[in-house]
Amino acid sequence: MGEPGTRRRKQLALLTLCVAMFMAMLDNVVVNVALPRIGQDLDAGVSGLQWVAEGYSLVYAALVLTGGALGDRHGRTRMFVLGLGLFTVGSAVAALAGTIEVLVGGRTVQGVGAALLTPGSLTLLSHVFTGERERARAIGLWSGVSALGLSIGPVIGGPMVEHLGWSSVFWINVPIGAAGVVLAAKVLPGIPPRARRIDVGGFVLSAAGLGLLVYALIEGPTRGWSDPVVVGCGAVALVLLVVFLVLELRLAEPMLELRLFRDGALSAGLLSGFMVSFGMFGAMFFLPLLMQGVLGWSPSGAAYAGLPMTAMLVVAGPLSGRLAARYGPRLPMVTGLVLCAIGLGGLSLYGDHAHYPEYLWTLFTLGFGMGLTFTPVSIAVLQRVAPAQTGMASATVNTLRELGGVLGIAVLGALLTNRMTDRLTAALHRLGVPAEAVGSIGGASTGAAHGGGGATGTLPAPVQHAVDGAFVDGIHLALRCGSAVLAVTAVLVAVLLGRARPLTPAAPGEPRPADLAEARSA
Repeated sequence: MGEPGTRRRKQLALLTLCVAMFMAMLDNVVVNVALPRIGQDLDAGVSGLQWVAEGYSLVYAALVLTGGALGDRHGRTRMFVLGLGLFTVGSAVAALAGTIEVLVGGRTVQGVGAALLTPGSLTLLSHVFTGERERARAIGLWSGVSALGLSIGPVIGGPMVEHLGWSSVFWINVPIGAAGVVLAAKVLPGIPPRARRIDVGGFVLSAAGLGLLVYALIEGPTRGWSDPVVVGCGAVALVLLVVFLVLELRLAEPMLELRLFRDGALSAGLLSGFMVSFGMFGAMFFLPLLMQGVLGWSPSGAAYAGLPMTAMLVVAGPLSGRLAARYGPRLPMVTGLVLCAIGLGGLSLYGDHAHYPEYLWTLFTLGFGMGLTFTPVSIAVLQRVAPAQTGMASATVNTLRELGGVLGIAVLGALLTNRMTDRLTAALHRLGVPAEAVGSIGGASTGAAHGGGGATGTLPAPVQHAVDGAFVDGIHLALRCGSAVLAVTAVLVAVLLGRARPLTPAAPGEPRPADLAEARSA
């Protein structure tokens, strides 16, 4: 349709875009609560479960900027429909998976689909709603639904996993996605494509570099850090990523706009978004394993236990927008980072005998801290760029957030697995377990035991206690490292924002970037 159609058609278009974004955001987090059951049913260790999460996030992060360029070149609606279709197919493959390898493959297809459908959503929304007021309302609803997908994912996933099995968190996407494909083809506008250079070199270098780096980090604790494959993958990854950075700085239209880091405030916003995802999403990956495997929570119980965090996210989001509008992004952004650091550090103080009321304060702190950071990051970035660059800047923020989560799971997972293996090996030797049995017990403990049963469920009580203690010790190290990273980031962000040059006042009648950012995050 050339012009936006009737009110009903606009509403259907908004519904389609919101549902698609909700599903894409939901899949970032809903799978976490299913990981213990997946580990049990598919006999997967921590490294296998990491790939279930990384298979989606890594591909999404590597492709999302290229997906935006493909949308420009071949049509936003066409890429949106293709992406939603791939996401739906990937969900079906994941739901039917009988092995961890097939499940990771399905997650990868989901990631490709999400990377194609998300970049064009805001452009399509702006094309459907042409009036300034109705567009602001539509963007506010679209943003709210996206954030809702991230915040309530575990709450939805827990009961589904417990009563319908882990595959249900993927099956739910199939009918919704299929209906969305049909509806999108009918109600979304046809935006004419425009000439756009595809940064093929940047895509290949970044995808290969990130893939090899994540592989080395995940497989290092299992294979050994001196293993030739691990060392080789890590070395090649670093070379590829350095070449990628050099290439992006030389291109007039790069895939990732690194020149944004020349501005102190932009650097602060981008660094904050990356590190919050690194510390928080990396740590949150392991909490369902701890709650369900060691503390004995059911999937539903573990999901409901996260409600305080969800509630604080909902409360802090609007509050952070108002604080940023009144005082600038520095106050809420730095405060949020500090609270996240305190929450992660506090959570690491509780072990396998902890009672929920004892560590409840850490969940409130984490949720409030995360909620305070999201909107100010966008405002800090969008305040500093010209209106024509807002799409590129927004895509860069989203890419770095996703990359932060990818590397957080990989790096913190490597720390956890290393510490767990060392402590478990020492404990089993003290118990007189034969050396040849240590490896098999350690491998089983990372998967089945923390899936709520399975291979280690028949172990003698002292051995099972050693397994649980080693896992708790490993997750404590991961949480403390995440806390330290966020604390250092808070200091850096405070310094960068304090030194940032003041903004040039807007011309009379011209909307300020902060106003636009606040409307988009409403």
